Amino acid sequence: MGPLQGLRVIELASIGPGPMCAMLLADMGADVVRVDRTEPSGLGVPIDKRFEVTGRSRRSVALDLKNPAGRDAVLRLVERADVLIEGFRPGVAEKLGLGPGDCRARNPRLVYGRMTGFGQTGPLAQAAGHDLNYIALTGALDAIGPAGAKPVPPLNLVGDYGGGALYLAMGLLAALHERQSSGRGQVVDAAMVDGAASLMSIFYGLHAGGRWGEPRGENLLDGGAPFYDTYETADGRHVSIGALEPKFFAELVQRIGLDARFVARQYDRRAWPELRAALAAALRSKTRAEWCALLEGTDACFAPVLSLDEAPAHAHAAARGGFVELDGVVQPGPAPRFSRSGSRTPQPPPAVGAHTDALLAEAGFSAAEIAALHAAGAAKGPGAA
Repeated sequence: MGPLQGLRVIELASIGPGPMCAMLLADMGADVVRVDRTEPSGLGVPIDKRFEVTGRSRRSVALDLKNPAGRDAVLRLVERADVLIEGFRPGVAEKLGLGPGDCRARNPRLVYGRMTGFGQTGPLAQAAGHDLNYIALTGALDAIGPAGAKPVPPLNLVGDYGGGALYLAMGLLAALHERQSSGRGQVVDAAMVDGAASLMSIFYGLHAGGRWGEPRGENLLDGGAPFYDTYETADGRHVSIGALEPKFFAELVQRIGLDARFVARQYDRRAWPELRAALAAALRSKTRAEWCALLEGTDACFAPVLSLDEAPAHAHAAARGGFVELDGVVQPGPAPRFSRSGSRTPQPPPAVGAHTDALLAEAGFSAAEIAALHAAGAAKGPGAA
């Protein structure tokens, strides 16, 4: 059931990195209870619940947080929880009566995770924004894109998910570890600007050391080096080449039939235009499938560039069970892998309020109290929009 079996997480419904973090914890066995709104929130892109991949493997209770009875129900859930995750703007949870002070007054051992773009403090703390804005402040966005062109949005991977969800998950687990000795919970302030900046650590080091300072698209790992880039094949597909080390580059040169003189000049920038042209011409001479047959599994540091439709069917992904199918929806499986405890088998995302009555009963509510919450509009069961 996963290494986090027995951990109870309360997730106040949000978008982006909050659900992703909760999914990661659920995949590792945590019992994640998502507190959904009783009315449509207007957050995110409207989509059928079964396609909300990051909403998988948890239970849903639908409560009106602006209703005092709904707020009090959340606080009773918190009494039995280890972790709470919220993604409101700074101060909103406090206005709802669900801030760290309110929750930890009920449960001093609670680890309270806060996910924002700009953080809980600072001049931009109250500003609206999205992934692209957050990574723009860190130097990451400026570094991504082809030479002579504008910066390219790297999906939402750097801010929302890398700098946000993963750093929140790491922070929560670190706080839980510390709780073992202190016996007390604490607040984890996870800001996407902080996490994305942290992800750029190696590049700030290279920049300070004079090894990263060329214009965008002209450095070693941003497409500037011809031996670390993508190339078109004869059938209009693409392959990736990442032969950074001389021994791997030498193998690539030998296997694709490039002039051996390039090996000695791999890191000579003056030779890069000629080398790029030679690589492009060579790789355009065969189809992607032909290059896969020749280069996959070798030390040439090669991989085909696969689409979302192709990636799950690749032999390596299939052998490792890298993707799963839930209700007809193909999606990445749990990661990382554990040698002994395993991971939870993912379950489809729940309907809003699918477990409202059961979860309230677990929290100690009587049947009469549950009925009163429904009557007051503070709670909703299955079918709530």
